[in-house]
Amino acid sequence: MKNTYLISIVVLLFAMFSTSFNVINAESAPGVSASNAVVLNMDTNEVIYEKKANESREIASITKIMTAIVAIEQNDLDEKVLISSNAAKKEGSSIYTKAGDIYSLEDLVYGLMLRSGNDAATAIAEHVAGSEKGFAFLMNEKASWIGMQNSSFQNPHGLDEEEHFSTAYDMALLTSYAMKNDEFKKIFGTKKYLSKNIDYYWFNKNKLLMSNDYCTGGKTGFTKSAGRTLVTTAEHEGKRIVVVTLNASNDWNDHRVLYDYAFKQIDEESEGFSEEMLNFPSFIESYFDVLNRMHGVKEWSI
Repeated sequence: MKNTYLISIVVLLFAMFSTSFNVINAESAPGVSASNAVVLNMDTNEVIYEKKANESREIASITKIMTAIVAIEQNDLDEKVLISSNAAKKEGSSIYTKAGDIYSLEDLVYGLMLRSGNDAATAIAEHVAGSEKGFAFLMNEKASWIGMQNSSFQNPHGLDEEEHFSTAYDMALLTSYAMKNDEFKKIFGTKKYLSKNIDYYWFNKNKLLMSNDYCTGGKTGFTKSAGRTLVTTAEHEGKRIVVVTLNASNDWNDHRVLYDYAFKQIDEESEGFSEEMLNFPSFIESYFDVLNRMHGVKEWSI
């Protein structure tokens, strides 16, 4: 009989906490313009929101998050980099390097992340690994180590190429990992940067960094095939998240909406759990009292 009582207690406790958390997370998830999206709690790597988060697709220039962390981990940022003709002529967004220019690796990583320079990405790859394909090998090794199971990198810049793809979830994992590196974190959240090679500032293309109190960093991307891609990080009252959207026509608003939703979810889950734990002793006392009365028992013993 006592075993029966114990089993009933366990079942009831499980039901109580399950019901509690279901109520906490009952708020309907917001709609977003993105074809694929995810919000990850960077402190726990828990998924707070997802929309086809594990579907592989083109990712455009958010590729450069991987380029940056590989470069930072592999080499000294004070190293000097000779710009090749191949790098200087790379199509798409650029920091307007010229063949024969010499930049520090640090300058190039800032140009890569703030201005999305494809010339910077190519120069970094050639300096670190000898070629773009050699660098892609390092990118894929890092992806495998992090646990990015649905990603394949073929170049350091994100221009459309066969077998170059990732997922919203994998890119969130990558960003969460990269943000543990102090140098990457600083660059990711820099609003403007002045290279010694030029006499004007590079401003970050991530406008949420300039306009949203939560945002702590980010990387934009776009190609016709991939659409608009965006990765941002945000922090509120010590809680940190990363948001990834792929093929999003209204990505800035998507991220604002997901910031509010995610931080509310984290707060409510934390508050709900604390309240239930505070009420746990009184619940147990009430449960035993009712159970004892049902069975005519004056005192409970096990």
